[in-house]
Amino acid sequence: MTRYRVVWALFLIALLGALGTGRDLLWATAGSLLALILIAVGWAWLGVNWLRISRRTFARTAQVGQVLEEEFKLANLSRLPKLWVEVHDLSTLPGHAASRVVGLLGGHQWRGWRVRTVCTQRGRYALGPLVVSSGDPLGVYQLRRRVGSVHALLVYPLTFELARFPLPAAISTGGEALYRRTHHVTPNAAGLRDYISGDSINRIHWPTSIRRQRLTVKEFELDPVADAWIAVDLWAGGHFGRQDFETAPAAATVETLLPASSEEYAIAIAASVVQHLAQRGRAVGLIAHEAHRLVIPAERSERQLNKVMEALAVARAVGTIPFDGLLRMEATLLRRGSSLVAISAWPEPSWAIPIQQIARGGVRVVAIVIDGQSFGAAQSSEAVITALANAGAIVRVVRCGQSIPLALESEPAHARQQVRGTAL
Repeated sequence: MTRYRVVWALFLIALLGALGTGRDLLWATAGSLLALILIAVGWAWLGVNWLRISRRTFARTAQVGQVLEEEFKLANLSRLPKLWVEVHDLSTLPGHAASRVVGLLGGHQWRGWRVRTVCTQRGRYALGPLVVSSGDPLGVYQLRRRVGSVHALLVYPLTFELARFPLPAAISTGGEALYRRTHHVTPNAAGLRDYISGDSINRIHWPTSIRRQRLTVKEFELDPVADAWIAVDLWAGGHFGRQDFETAPAAATVETLLPASSEEYAIAIAASVVQHLAQRGRAVGLIAHEAHRLVIPAERSERQLNKVMEALAVARAVGTIPFDGLLRMEATLLRRGSSLVAISAWPEPSWAIPIQQIARGGVRVVAIVIDGQSFGAAQSSEAVITALANAGAIVRVVRCGQSIPLALESEPAHARQQVRGTAL
């Protein structure tokens, strides 16, 4: 708009000079400058109107490491050609380069382009809106217009396939957990009932149906497997490493998509464990304290997996309660026979005390220690690893740059020796 202001200033100077002196040259100059302003404004107005732009997003959810595809189409609805149109995308997804400059768009013509973006950061992002801008050939005036709506995109955290995760099978000792009916097919048949419209064909018990001369279906009960809880430490003082995620470079392999941040490692480990257990039919719940208390009760379903992944996608380490306080506060959720996976990078051994109390209550505990020293912390994690092993937890240690699946499959040597020494 600098040229536009300059032209206006020259017009005012010429107009004042013409009014003061009455010279024809100044009147002609003022008229020419006014005509230039009017033509530039009219050209720019025509450039951004009678346009239709559409965007097609192939998915509203994605995952770190996946490719998001979008398709754009810009159409000229008028008979007059557009000299140039700039389409600027205001999406907040990092690395999403959807902006384009379309030149010489003829009347009733359209141009299209497709954008492929690798999702490198978890979170909730906005796709859109779009801003179209155009101007006159001399660049005197440029006009902008916002078009299109805003769509939300949720990027789930990075997950890894865990072949041999060390979570023992926690068996419920009895009670109502063994007698709850479910619409899922399980190994525990509970009885028979008459067919109801909507029942799956594979649940029909054909021998009984033939004998009774009416369709009969099988009913099932939940497996006698207790709940598994994932507790993630989101205390702001318990994490280390780089937090400027906006500058995290996109990497070529899945393993290097994680930035050197213990917070991102904790979220990726939690998401991987939840996915691993949900795929095996376990009832999974989530416990975390960030800006507010976050507890998702244990449940087994595809919907539950999506619910936990959505929570982890936007979770941030901004909590004010240390991890030992969280474990003490939420210990009442853990029933005898259930399992707890505790994930933390806090090197203080104080959170081993509530872990020991929880383990004594009949809860099987897996403690995943993210080595803060490998992320730049001054304190070593050796003390908390030893304390957790003595507390009766299965301990796994993950370090910066280490393969998460391999780290979760191997027990720390010094923790194993400590437990053997205690047993002796």
